This record gives sequence, structure tokens and C-alpha cells, in this order.
Amino acid sequence: MLPNPTLDKLQTLRLHGMIKALSEQHTTPDINDLSFDERLGLMVDRELTEREDARLTTRLKAARLRHNACLEDIDYRSPRGLDKSLILQLGSGQWLRDGLNLIIGGPTGVGKTWLACALAHKACRTATACATCACRA
Repeated sequence: MLPNPTLDKLQTLRLHGMIKALSEQHTTPDINDLSFDERLGLMVDRELTEREDARLTTRLKAARLRHNACLEDIDYRSPRGLDKSLILQLGSGQWLRDGLNLIIGGPTGVGKTWLACALAHKACRTATACATCACRA
């Protein structure tokens, strides 16, 4: 089968990740050392990654967060009174799955909005990861 009709069919099926992977495979000299199953696996993995990234981007855009914050970036050495175990527990997202609310309180300038954005970012990432399984975070 010729590459152009194959690429056209992949485009029709909206398999953009597989198109990119196939194009990369055509330019990689050592790709023939891999078996058909390995090459197909690389293409399917690329498609899945592209779709997960698109879902995450869509969720983050819809969230319209003020800060690009991540829970992994929290500095617990600052004297803000953050409990690391509580933050890690909140980061698991179980409170979201249970339908609970969260109120973040504290004095001005301690990072309440930043922390809320970090938790929302984590929720967007978790929802993306859970889209591939059946738990629907």
C-alpha cells in the first residue's frame, strides 16, 4: 500500500497521532529493525498520547486557571502552615469523586489562589488519566 493513500485514510479517520508516528517512522533509519507489532504499537501509543494531551489541554482551557500551578511545585519550607499529608490527600482527588467541597482559608498573600489552581490542575490531569479507565474522576 502506498504511503499517501494510507495517510489520507488515517486523516479521514482522524488518527492524527498515528499520522505523526508513521511520518516519523519513514524518516527513522533504524525502524526496520523493529517488528511489525512493535512499529504498530509505537503508532498506537502515539495516538493515545496525542488524544490524552488534547483532553488535558481542553480541560485546562475550560478551567481558565489564573496560575499555571502544580502540586509538585509547592514549597513546604515556607511558614504558611501547609500540612503536606493533607495536600497529598487532596491531590488524590477522592474529595472530588465523593462530591465534597473545599474551602481554602488564610491571610492575604499566602497563596490560596495558587493552591486552588494547583488542585484544579491536578484534577484536570487526574480526569485525563481516568478517561482511559472506567473510574471517571
